[in-house]
Amino acid sequence: MPTALLICDDSTMAKKQVVQSLPSGWNVDITFASNGMEAIAAIKSGKGDILLLDLNMPEMDGYQVLETIVKQDLPTLAIVISGDIQPEALQRVRALGALDFIKKPIDKNKLSEVLHAYGVFSQDGSKVNETEILTSQGVKQAVPSITDLEATDTQNSAVKSSQQVEKTEQKDLKVNSEMLDCYQEIANVAMGQAGDLLARLLDVFVVLPIPNVNFIEVSELTMALTDVESKDTTSGICQGFIGAGISGEALLILNDSSFKDIASLMKYEHTFDDNIELELLMDMANILIGACLNGISSQLDMSFSQGHPVVLGQHRKISELIATNAKKWKKTLAVEISYSIENYAIKCDLLLLFTEASVATLNNKIAYLLD
Repeated sequence: MPTALLICDDSTMAKKQVVQSLPSGWNVDITFASNGMEAIAAIKSGKGDILLLDLNMPEMDGYQVLETIVKQDLPTLAIVISGDIQPEALQRVRALGALDFIKKPIDKNKLSEVLHAYGVFSQDGSKVNETEILTSQGVKQAVPSITDLEATDTQNSAVKSSQQVEKTEQKDLKVNSEMLDCYQEIANVAMGQAGDLLARLLDVFVVLPIPNVNFIEVSELTMALTDVESKDTTSGICQGFIGAGISGEALLILNDSSFKDIASLMKYEHTFDDNIELELLMDMANILIGACLNGISSQLDMSFSQGHPVVLGQHRKISELIATNAKKWKKTLAVEISYSIENYAIKCDLLLLFTEASVATLNNKIAYLLD
């Protein structure tokens, strides 16, 4: 009998990477879920003897899935695969009953090692079977088989060719939903690496969101950040970056109410004034911007050079900070990550704004990554 394997992740790219990393010859029936609610429904329907679980998902995240499994005593063995690699995240998922933790991007050898260690993988020469996904309402919907997932390579090749044409006509450049999903997953992994660095430095737990990725007119950027805008004033740092055919700017925006808590966590003992706030802002920018760009560059197998950080302003509205850069852009691939720290009134937003001219190169990189 094949093993009922449930892969739960909101990213199509991540699900494909997991499928490609499964041990060859493992006799499994695979079910896919895009959030925790679908995963719980699938487990209750007998579709998840083994659960490969992401943490950052909409509707019900991975932590809530693990809590529900324990509370309802559901029959599944969970292995977490996540970009949230903070020490506290590992401790929490293990305390909630997860067998093990594998960091993203997934390593095939590590997955096989974990499956062998817990006796859930047996080599019998059978192939992976086509399967279905259960929605949160328990209704079956057809999903791509592994053959179908691999068929996206052909589509990616078509995208790659079309992007080469679009390079000469930037005004017609488009980013489809498949590309946005890939960018979001890459941002998710990079975000987790930066969050881990911040968590270790401050000895805290960083609450990681689902990155928001859009290809938009710069005039729409302020509208897209309405959730970020608040009564609190903000301070911002801008830092340019450039790589092979890719360039953009990173903006770190920190709520002014966050400074005192950050100073306390960093053990600043100086008199608190605008100069100290600027120093703290620079420290946060160095940590988050540098780590995120390194996380993206390592996944795309390229490197970025970073310019000198520039202060956009202190104690201003976020819309004013964004307006400072709006004249430089027409369209941008915007990656928005909102970091917060558990039990502290600290909130900062990182914006990675890739130029329109960079998107064709990025699309080609993504297509190559999926090959």
